[in-house]
Amino acid sequence: MSDFDYDLFVIGGGSGGVRAARVAAGETGAKVGLAEESRYGGTCVIRGCVPKKLMVFASEYPMRVDEAQAYGWDAQIGDFDWGRFRNNLEGELDRLEGIYRKLLANSGVETFDTRAKLLDAHTVEFLDGTRKTAKHILIAVGGWPVKADVKGAELAITSNEVFHMETLPKSILILGGGYIACEFACILNGLGVKVTQYYRGAQILRGFDDEARGLVAEEMKQQGIEIHTGTNILEMEKVEGGIKVKATNGTEQVFDEVMFATGRSPNTTGLGLEEVGVKTGRRGEIVVDDYSQTSVPSVYAIGDVTDRLQLTPVAIREGMAFVETVFKGNATPVDHDLVPTAIFTRPEMGTIGMTEEQARDERPIEVYSTSFRPMQTSFIGKSERVMMKLIVCAETRRVLGCHIVAPQAGEMIQLAGVAVKMGATKEDFDRTCAVHPTMAEEIVTMKNPVRTA
Repeated sequence: MSDFDYDLFVIGGGSGGVRAARVAAGETGAKVGLAEESRYGGTCVIRGCVPKKLMVFASEYPMRVDEAQAYGWDAQIGDFDWGRFRNNLEGELDRLEGIYRKLLANSGVETFDTRAKLLDAHTVEFLDGTRKTAKHILIAVGGWPVKADVKGAELAITSNEVFHMETLPKSILILGGGYIACEFACILNGLGVKVTQYYRGAQILRGFDDEARGLVAEEMKQQGIEIHTGTNILEMEKVEGGIKVKATNGTEQVFDEVMFATGRSPNTTGLGLEEVGVKTGRRGEIVVDDYSQTSVPSVYAIGDVTDRLQLTPVAIREGMAFVETVFKGNATPVDHDLVPTAIFTRPEMGTIGMTEEQARDERPIEVYSTSFRPMQTSFIGKSERVMMKLIVCAETRRVLGCHIVAPQAGEMIQLAGVAVKMGATKEDFDRTCAVHPTMAEEIVTMKNPVRTA
C-alpha cells in the first residue's frame, strides 16, 4: 500500500500535462490525479494555436475571392459575420475540451476542477483547503500574456481576449513584434480591420533569420499593415470613439482597440514554489535539468512554465520524456535541438535550425537563397514574393538551417525538418529530384551559394 494518495499529481491540464497524466496512468498503471483551474486543453487548444489557426483560415477567404476573380471566376464575398464565427469557434473549443476530459477519464486519471499549489515536496493543496499527496508532482501550468507597464494598460486586450471580442473593431493597434503580434496583425488585416503595429526594436520577428523576417515585414506592409519600428506606447486613455494612444514617435492616435502582444511569462505566481524550495529563474520560470526535474527531486516541470521552447509539440514531448524517465525506468533527456516551427503570418514563415546570423558567428558557411514570384499569383500580376533559404556548413556540407517564407511554409518546413534533423548535407538535397511545378522545388535546385561567411 502506497504512503501517498497518488503516484503522480499533475498541476495543469494543458497539452503537456494531459499527455503526461494519461500516458502515466494508461500505459504504466500509475495512480494519477490532475488539477486544472480553467479549461482543459490549455493555451494551445483554448486560447492559442487552435483558435488562432481557425482565425487564419477565416482571414484568407477575401484574398482567395480576389484571386478567383482574376482567374476568371464570377466570385463575390459579402461582409464577415464576426459573431457567427466566434460562436462557431467557441463551440469547437467546447468540443475539443470535452475530448481532453474524456481522454483523461478513459485513462483512469482523477481530475479536479480547481487551482492547486505546492504545500511541500509531496503535497498539493486546493483552493478549498483539500490536500492530496503524491510520490511525484508534475507542474505544467504554462504561461500567461504580459501587459506593457504603461499608463492605461488596463484598456488593452491580449491574445487571451482577442478570440472573445464582442464586435470586430474597425481599427486596432497591436503592440509587439514577435510571432503572436505579427500573426494577429495579418489575421485582423485579412478580416478587414485597419491594423497598426508598434514595435520598439529595429525589425519585427527578432531572433528569426534576418532575410526571412525582412521579407515577411515587406509583404505585411504591402497588404496595408502599418508597421512602426522603434516605437513604443507612452500612455493610453479612454476617449469618445476609442482609445487614445500617445507614442514615443510623437504621435497621438485613436484606435477602436489596442492589443498587447509583448511576450508571455511563466504562470508561477502563487504556486508555492519558493516555500517548497523549487528554484526559479529571472523571469519566474521553473529551472529544470535535462530530465525536467526541479531542484526538489520529487517535483518536475514541463512546458511553457520552464521557458525552454514555448511550443505545444515540445511540451508534449517533454511530458512523454518525463513518463519514460520516471515511470518506465528509461532515462530520457528532452531533445530541444533542431525543432521546426512555423509563423502563421501572410505569407507564412517556416524555420528549422540556425539563422544565417547565428551560423556565421560560429563557423564558415555557405548561404543558398532564392526569392521569386510564385506561379499562382504572378500569373494574375501580383507582386508578392516568396523565399527559400539553406544555411550550409562549408566544412561538413551539413544543412544547418532551412528558412521558407511562402504560402503553406508550415507544411513545407515539417517535411524539410525531417531531412535537417537527420543531418542531411547540401548534396543530399541536390540529389533529390524536384517536384515540378511547385514552390518547394527551389529547395533542391539551388546550385550556387549567393554568399559565404
